[in-house]
Amino acid sequence: MGLIIQVIYLLAQLVSLLIIIHIVLSYFMSPYHPIRQTIDGFIEPRLAPIRRIGPPVVMIDFSPMVLMILIQLVARLLASLLASI
Repeated sequence: MGLIIQVIYLLAQLVSLLIIIHIVLSYFMSPYHPIRQTIDGFIEPRLAPIRRIGPPVVMIDFSPMVLMILIQLVARLLASLLASI
């Protein structure tokens, strides 16, 4: 079980890192660049439901931060459920 829990935490960290890369690239790279399109293709579908629920506050989009928090919560929940088995 320990290996599965570590993989869950690793995946959560990887997705969080991709979100941070997505944010940084959105400031410096063209939206038509292949690298950015690949990362956007993975991250944007996960951000869209959050953006529908909560609009930007004073022109700041907090949806990436909300997504990172949700990913960490789900990872901890899954890990605790697997640890209790």
